[in-house]
Amino acid sequence: MVAGLGRSWGAAEARTYNRRVLVFAAVVLLIGAVFNVIAWPRFFQRVAKDTRARDAAGHPTTFWRVHFILMLIGLGIAAASVVAAVLLLV
Repeated sequence: MVAGLGRSWGAAEARTYNRRVLVFAAVVLLIGAVFNVIAWPRFFQRVAKDTRARDAAGHPTTFWRVHFILMLIGLGIAAASVVAAVLLLV
C-alpha cells in the first residue's frame, strides 16, 4: 500500500495517479510553449515597427535589442518546455 492524500493506495492506483500528474504537467508545459511561440514573434513585430526601435541612421536601438533578447529567451523557454514535456511522457 502506498500512502497519499489521506488514504492508502494500491500500487496500480499509485501508478495511475503518477501518470495522470505527469500527463497534466506535460500538457501545461506544451500550452506554455505554444503561447510563447505565438505571442513573442507577434509582439516583436510590433516592437520592430515602433519608432523607438531604430535611430535616425536606421540602426537598431537598445529598445530593439532588449526586446529581441527577450523574444529569444521566450522562444528558448518554449523549446525547453517542449523537450521537458516529451521527456515526461516517455
